[in-house]
Amino acid sequence: MKVFKAFYIQHKSSLFAYLMRMSADYDLAWDILQESFTRLLDRYPSRVWSKALLFKIARNTFIDEKRKSRHRKSQELTEYHGARNYEQDFFVREKYRAVLRSLQQLDSMERDILSLRISSNLTYRDIADIVGISEANVKVKVHRARIKLKSLL
Repeated sequence: MKVFKAFYIQHKSSLFAYLMRMSADYDLAWDILQESFTRLLDRYPSRVWSKALLFKIARNTFIDEKRKSRHRKSQELTEYHGARNYEQDFFVREKYRAVLRSLQQLDSMERDILSLRISSNLTYRDIADIVGISEANVKVKVHRARIKLKSLL
């Protein structure tokens, strides 16, 4: 159990960031995060655990969830209570919401690949294995998605 705890602590933040970018839904991201770690623990021995495997499980879980509930589109963010400067906190949340709205305007493959690259620091090869395309194609799609996102912002 110590191995799982260490693996969880090491990867939960980057996985959550990826899921937030993909879903723009705080509660859904946490649910999928927990489900992903549960599936990893239940179905795979610890010797095969890797960051790429975890992100692949999370991606597939997210896709399954989207198929189940096509109409759910909550973009409510929970309020961050740590900031003392409420005006600055407001602007940070507004910028974050703008980025999430812009990410939602990308097509699902662009959003998925860009989110994997930004959130996980996985290699292009790992991302290619996760999404099932070539490494060169991943690089092109990341580049194009960044340009498109920049123009949207």
